[in-house]
Amino acid sequence: MAHRTRGAHEGPDAKGRAVTAHSPTGGPLPGTGPYRFRLPHRPLPPYCADRLASGTRALALCTALLLLLLRPAPTGALVPSRATPSGRSGPSGPSAPEEAGFTERVLFRADQDPGYACYRIPALVTTNRGTLLAFAEGRKDNCGDATGIDIVLKRSTDGGRTWGPLQIVDPGEEDTHGNPAPVVDRTTGRIVLTSTYNEGRDDAGNCEVPCDRTPHVQYSDDDGLGWSRPRDLTARIRPPQWNSWYATGPGHGIQLAHGPHRGRLLIGLNAESHDGERVSANHAALALSDDGGRHWRLGAVDTHPVGADGTYRQKPSELTLAERGDGTVYVQGREQDGTELGNRDEAVSRDGGESFAAPFRPLPELYSPMVQGAVLPLRPGRWLLSLPADPDRRRSMTLRSSYDEGRTWEGVERGRRVTADWSGYSDMTVTTDGSAGLLYEAGKADARQEIRFALVGERWLGPRRGPGPTTPDRGAGAAGAEVFGGARAVRGRFGGGLEFDGQDDAVRVPYRPSLPLDERDFTAALWFRYRAGEVHDEQPLLWMGGVGGAPQVVLSAEPGTGRVTGRTTVKGPGPGPSRTATVRSAGGYGDGRWHHAVLRRTGRLLVLTVDGSRESVPGVPGSVSRTSPFGVHLGQRPDARGFLTGALDEVRVYSRALTDAEVTALGARNAAADRREAVLWLPLDQVGRG
Repeated sequence: MAHRTRGAHEGPDAKGRAVTAHSPTGGPLPGTGPYRFRLPHRPLPPYCADRLASGTRALALCTALLLLLLRPAPTGALVPSRATPSGRSGPSGPSAPEEAGFTERVLFRADQDPGYACYRIPALVTTNRGTLLAFAEGRKDNCGDATGIDIVLKRSTDGGRTWGPLQIVDPGEEDTHGNPAPVVDRTTGRIVLTSTYNEGRDDAGNCEVPCDRTPHVQYSDDDGLGWSRPRDLTARIRPPQWNSWYATGPGHGIQLAHGPHRGRLLIGLNAESHDGERVSANHAALALSDDGGRHWRLGAVDTHPVGADGTYRQKPSELTLAERGDGTVYVQGREQDGTELGNRDEAVSRDGGESFAAPFRPLPELYSPMVQGAVLPLRPGRWLLSLPADPDRRRSMTLRSSYDEGRTWEGVERGRRVTADWSGYSDMTVTTDGSAGLLYEAGKADARQEIRFALVGERWLGPRRGPGPTTPDRGAGAAGAEVFGGARAVRGRFGGGLEFDGQDDAVRVPYRPSLPLDERDFTAALWFRYRAGEVHDEQPLLWMGGVGGAPQVVLSAEPGTGRVTGRTTVKGPGPGPSRTATVRSAGGYGDGRWHHAVLRRTGRLLVLTVDGSRESVPGVPGSVSRTSPFGVHLGQRPDARGFLTGALDEVRVYSRALTDAEVTALGARNAAADRREAVLWLPLDQVGRG
């Protein structure tokens, strides 16, 4: 790759002043003040291009044409799309009906705003005048993270119903200028935009490790119309040892409204250190400004070392911030490949962002793929979290609510799905009418196809719901398991059981630290029944852990192959890929009668016993619960893309491998091993209100 130098636009003039944009004839561009305003990618009419290039005075017609090009005419009215009860997005064209409290349109897309291969990394704020500013990365040659990238912007002055044309806020030329992290100073109205630079590439590859990335800041004092030249902040908020990776945001920062640091601006940072041979540490941090964004300094830092084998406990990154009513700063971040469970983690600061009260902690029960997300206090008493809900892949953008300022969050079953399409990064803001504006990556085939903007009202989000039905869990230290979708009581093999309709019925066991099986031997046992002629897809019976290539323990029926399957996916102690062992029964048992299935990991074997018939395969050592979100589901895949049409009874998981004699007694008499060894025990003979 040829070396590229940065242009003069990266910093202010010699005295730190903003620079006025000028036309090719030497005068100021129409509509510009003392800030740079970049034209969108629109070609000049050939007649004007010729005359501007020649410097002639025949510019009357050209001036009129240029003014038409520069005029911030709306790009079109808001095109609503319907979010159906199933969560699948309806049509996106003008004929799509509007659902009460929800409208949506595509805001950035390559064929809609030519000049870029794709748009990514949304960021969104509301100015003091009520204008919505939607930022994104305009990626020029490809959709790679290190291509030539400009920071671009669209403005809406009517609450998101219509939008002006594309502006280039920070041109990367052939380098990468990205990770927009805007924040509004409510005292002055200034919009401060921090971002991160690195040298661009000619191909779609990533920035080589170590990657030299530097933070910059610029601002607008005219509601986002014009912007100062970016100023380098490396000396202020990037310590020299943070030399391998560095990123601002992305997504909006906050201004504190409570306590002794009221008025302070905060943005999130994440970085890595390199010791000359390998990445040696990860850093999650906050940057602070007490003078409206003119000067910045480093605040709270949480550092996690990377072991010599490449493993680490956590890697909090792409932080999103919110302030609680008592002034506490809540911070949530993306987690990727740490040895602790979950793809999200969180921390708080009680001193205005100067320090974290404790290290980040994982959120294994918060279902999401490895992706950036956003937290938004919609109003006192209700916060929103925007994240894809699929725990494995970037799809199913969902808004989850918290009614205790982020201390707990709704599960995906209670959240409001925006789309079932592919979806990725997102940001949110509160509009002047109290709605939530949601800017998010999405697409029918890929989450990077477009960036959509949705207006979401509380009527669409719905009110807070009370506790749903539960069924008892007799496992040690357990509370009741949640019953979803209306699974109904039926006569079971021993006492009562539960019937599942194959649509949305499921049972989910709330997370507790004793549930993950890690590297231990175990026994998972249950009674099931289904009719193979009525279903053709996989029938999930018991699912513990993640989905896809994540660590997991699965018992399922497969009508297509005529088998019952037991599966473990594990990760070893190092950073290598996961490995899977699968054992299948000799028959399918899809005759509508009750059958007893037992899956055991015992020593070097994975053993499946159905009605006394035993099959085994070599097992794979390692943890069956590591790195990914963790859940325990009955009758449902964790990604909600498969449900059981059938019934279950007496579901048990033990923290050791039962003997063959114990398995026989369990099947014949429902005999119980020591309850203290039961990780979970769901008789499924009662369903009541939580």
